[in-house]
Amino acid sequence: MRIVFMGTPEFAVPSLRALAEHHDVVLVVTRPDAVRGRGKKLVPSAVKAVAQELGLEVLEAAKADAAMVERVVGLKPDVICVAAYGALLPDDILLCAPHGCVNVHASLLPRGRGAAPIQRALLEGDDRVGVSIMRLVKAMDAGPYCRQGSLEVEEHTCPTIMSRLAELGAQELVGALEDMEARTVEWIEQDECLVTYAAKIEKSEMLLDPADAALVNRHRVQASLDAAPARLVVGGRGVRVLDARVVDQDVDSGAVVVAKRRVFLGCADGALELLSVKPDGKRQMSASDWSAGLRGNLTWERVAR
Repeated sequence: MRIVFMGTPEFAVPSLRALAEHHDVVLVVTRPDAVRGRGKKLVPSAVKAVAQELGLEVLEAAKADAAMVERVVGLKPDVICVAAYGALLPDDILLCAPHGCVNVHASLLPRGRGAAPIQRALLEGDDRVGVSIMRLVKAMDAGPYCRQGSLEVEEHTCPTIMSRLAELGAQELVGALEDMEARTVEWIEQDECLVTYAAKIEKSEMLLDPADAALVNRHRVQASLDAAPARLVVGGRGVRVLDARVVDQDVDSGAVVVAKRRVFLGCADGALELLSVKPDGKRQMSASDWSAGLRGNLTWERVAR
């Protein structure tokens, strides 16, 4: 099939690679290079970098302007495939391909429409997360879906879950295109009674709090990403928590206990053991290594905002 692919972040890369292996990707549309990191240099999107590696034509577009629409429509694609492109698409794009415009969405629709479905699922303590291959329509994530796949959350952190879902989404996308070619695809309309929305995560939502339950704080750690990290203050110093687990320990709320190179935080109903941390201004390290520098009767608190 002739495919125009639209995507930007790392989540979209497995889908692009899978499509390039099985189909004719005639154009890759991605967001323009952006300033990232401490060097303040322009860096290409993950999708652009891989598209260039694969020798695919790339069009950078921050929005679906007239020039982008003309280019895409003029290629006469059989289908347009989207994975986290990052911009709304007009009807001219949605309706120009015989098989339509299909999207890899990182939730089990109709649950989790919106910008942050994976993080919201982890914050809410879902046991399973998944992907849906859906048809794009004008309303946000409201189109019918034809395939879904899911996996257990277990103790995995958000970056790991996102990586695994990206691979799963690529597999389901290729399967959906096979169904389209075979004319066996079945589209399932979403039940509007079951719809939930996954709004963008605010940094304040991710701050650990001794007044909250240990499991609530664990969910924040599990859902943490660079853009919205799980943070707290220990002994007056900021710390990012990269991994932690709920444990059966008797620790007063707000207290920090170091025992045999293990670090425990007292929460409202139990304790959280820190496993991996990044103190402000320092490198990432195990909580065991960090514990060597902790002295005295320490307490922890929510970061002031």
